[in-house]
Amino acid sequence: MEITLDKKDQTQASIKISLKEGDYQPAVTQKIKEYSKKAAIKGFRPGKVPFGLVKKMYGKSILAEELNKILSDQLNKYIRESDLQILGEPMPKEDSFESLDFENPQDFEFEYEVGFAKEFDLPVDSKFKIEKNTIKVDKKVIDETIENLQKQFGEISNPETAVAGDTLHGTIISEANDINKEIAIDLTETESAITKKLIALKLEDSLDFDPKILYKDSHKLHHQLDISHDSFDELKAKLTFTLKAINHTTPAEVNQELFDKTFGEGNVKDEAEFKEKVKEAISANYKNEEEHFFIHKLREALVEKAKIELPDEFLKDWLMKTNKNITPEVLEQEYDAYAAELKWSLIRNKIAKEQELNAAPNEIQDEAKNMIRSQFGQAGLIGQLDDQLDTFANNYLQGENGENYMKVHNQVLSTKVFDYIKSQITIKEKAVSVDDFRKL
Repeated sequence: MEITLDKKDQTQASIKISLKEGDYQPAVTQKIKEYSKKAAIKGFRPGKVPFGLVKKMYGKSILAEELNKILSDQLNKYIRESDLQILGEPMPKEDSFESLDFENPQDFEFEYEVGFAKEFDLPVDSKFKIEKNTIKVDKKVIDETIENLQKQFGEISNPETAVAGDTLHGTIISEANDINKEIAIDLTETESAITKKLIALKLEDSLDFDPKILYKDSHKLHHQLDISHDSFDELKAKLTFTLKAINHTTPAEVNQELFDKTFGEGNVKDEAEFKEKVKEAISANYKNEEEHFFIHKLREALVEKAKIELPDEFLKDWLMKTNKNITPEVLEQEYDAYAAELKWSLIRNKIAKEQELNAAPNEIQDEAKNMIRSQFGQAGLIGQLDDQLDTFANNYLQGENGENYMKVHNQVLSTKVFDYIKSQITIKEKAVSVDDFRKL
């Protein structure tokens, strides 16, 4: 048996496996003997079927089965021992398999096409500089947050006429577009021209309007109508809104009652302390956003700096052949994102290997429990289910044929790799306003 690697370029190659008859024939002969002992063929007693008859009836399928086993074992062993960064999976070169002659066993040569990542250098040290954006919690943000708290804990009434800032409840109908929905329109989000017309409505009054000019954010209405972006763009006829109810909120006063409702009874004594607590809460909430965006930015910078070359054509071909649901159009749209994710995984695995970082089973279990805590916490159930977390985590990790386990494994490993990277590089923080951060 001989295995050779023929490199076509820096990212693609073919692996040839040459088998002589002596490499596979003993296993084939042994398997035929085993079939002879088990085969139930009319006219012969069990275990007495002649070797030649079994060979004639099953020889080709047994040969194919043994060849496939030998090829799979030897190919995987070669890839493992050669330490090639194989991407995707080896693809059999069709013409080398189509020409097989099972009628006349002989020396065989099989060829597989492979793609791999070119070796790359990525120094992770203080010379690697990156900017981290933090959000300034200024007076404007604090005042807006307090205004929202005043509305949240304010008194709601249902007047017969609306004023700016109210929420209108009603139905939107369009027979031409097959639309009949109950929605709520927040007048703080509508375009000024149509806001005046909406405020003028009385209960049961109707207003015809162009759907494109209702909200400042044109995406909001198509979400409320539960139709796609394209369907919304294709709407031609006007929509009819009929007013059914008005919600008016009288903001709560900034006093001890609001302090207690927001932070718990007696935890805040005056307005100055209240504003400081609000600032702390906003800062804590923004930390997650800041870190999430920074990690995204850091990943992009690492991928760009590494300049990893991928066998793009090989990968596209492999993706098309191994995923029935991928069309050429979908592949064209999503390949860049797939390639970026693949490059990051190569970087992560390289750093993890060099720094001997790994995701231990107990860390994977803990991360799965944290994910479940977060989901149940949002639903207000975590206190009731805390004692069942281990069971939930185990069930999740065992699901999807191991995919969930690998997903959490990679998440834990990525966190460790990022922590290492951040400890080595130079990070310069730059404070920006909330509005500027959103633009980023």
